[in-house]
Amino acid sequence: MTTNQGHAYREQLGPEARGGSTLDYLVRTYAHSTPEVWRERLARGEVLLDGVTATGEERLESGQWLVWNRPPWEEKPAPRDYTLVYEDASLLAVDKPGGLPTVPGGGFLVNTLLGVVRERFPEASPLHRLGRGTSGLVLFARTHDAASKLSRAWREHTVDKRYRALSHGVAAQDTYDITAPIGEGPHPVMGRVPMASPTGKASRSLARVLQRHAASTLFEVDIQTGRSQQIRIHLAFIGHPLEGDPVYVAGGVPHAEHPGRLGDSGYLLHAERLGFEHPLTGERLVLHAPPPEGLRVK
Repeated sequence: MTTNQGHAYREQLGPEARGGSTLDYLVRTYAHSTPEVWRERLARGEVLLDGVTATGEERLESGQWLVWNRPPWEEKPAPRDYTLVYEDASLLAVDKPGGLPTVPGGGFLVNTLLGVVRERFPEASPLHRLGRGTSGLVLFARTHDAASKLSRAWREHTVDKRYRALSHGVAAQDTYDITAPIGEGPHPVMGRVPMASPTGKASRSLARVLQRHAASTLFEVDIQTGRSQQIRIHLAFIGHPLEGDPVYVAGGVPHAEHPGRLGDSGYLLHAERLGFEHPLTGERLVLHAPPPEGLRVK
C-alpha cells in the first residue's frame, strides 16, 4: 500500500446546486459515500464552503466554492512501471500497463500514470486517458503549443486510434461497423455511467476479427469517435462483451445483478497504435505498443 499526502477536491457550484443543502449536494454528487460518512467528514471540518467550515445545513448558491480536504489515505497497489515509446521536446508517448490509472480518481492519487511520468517529466500533461484496466499508448504534451494543437486534432477526429480486445463468444462476421449512440444511464453503485442509449451521442467503431477461439474472439478495433468506454460498450452492444468485463453485458448496458465499477480490471483491452501529425513539424507519426500475451495472434 502507498500512503499519499491527501488531496483538496475543489469545485465551483453550478445552477443545479442552488437551494439545496451542502450535505444533500455532497451525497447526491459523490454517491460513493453514504450520508453518515459525509456527516462525519463535515463534523471533522474537512469541508469548506467559500473558505468557511461547512456544517452541511447551508443553502447553496451558484458560483460558491466547495472544497473537501481529504486526509491522507492508503491507495490500492498498482503497477508503477511504463515503457517510453516516443520522446521529443514537445511530446511523449508511453505504454501504460493494465491496472494503473491514467489520472487521479477512484481512490488513486499517487499510483497513477500521470504521477509516475511526472517524476521524470514534470511538465507532461496527458492528451487523453485509458481506463485503469486498459493497457497501451498514452500521449503526453510537454508544451502548451503541442497540447493545444493535439487537443484540436482529437476534437476533429484526425487522430487514428487502434485497439485490440478479447471478447466473449465467437463472432459470426469478420467485420462490424458499430454505430450505437452512447449516452449515460443509472447505475446502482456509481450513479450514472456511459452506456448504449438511443438518445446518446453519435459514436462509431470498426471491429475486425483477428482470430477466433473456442469461446472467444480477438478483435482489432478502430474508433472513429472517442466516447468514454466506447470499445467496451460497442463490442457488448453487438453481443461480444469483453472477456472478464465487470460492468458491461450484451446490449452495451451495465450488468443489472452484479454491478461492478468502471475502474475494476479483469478484461483485456490494449491501445496498440496512434497515428497523427506532429504538432510542430507536420510529420506523420505512427506509434505502436506491442500487445500483451493474451491479445496476440497465435
